[in-house]
Amino acid sequence: MRFMIIRTYDNYIPAHIALGRLQEEFINCFLQDEYTVTIDPLLSNAIGGIKLLVAETQVERALDILNGHPEQVDDVSGFPS
Repeated sequence: MRFMIIRTYDNYIPAHIALGRLQEEFINCFLQDEYTVTIDPLLSNAIGGIKLLVAETQVERALDILNGHPEQVDDVSGFPS
C-alpha cells in the first residue's frame, strides 16, 4: 500500500487532532517524524515537520474531511446545532 503526505505540522497537538478525525472515519493514516519534532522542535524545519500520511486510495476523502466539506462529513463536534 502506498501512502501520500497530505499535511505537515510543526506541533504534535494539531497533528493528533487531524489524525484522530481521519481514524474516526476509518481512513488508513499515520504520522511520520512525530517523535523527532516533539523531542527537538528545532529540527522541524530541517526535516519538514510532522507529516500526516494517508493511503493513496483514500487521499481525496481524507482531504474532504480535513477541509470540513459538510456533504462528506457528519458533524462530530458534540455541540447541538
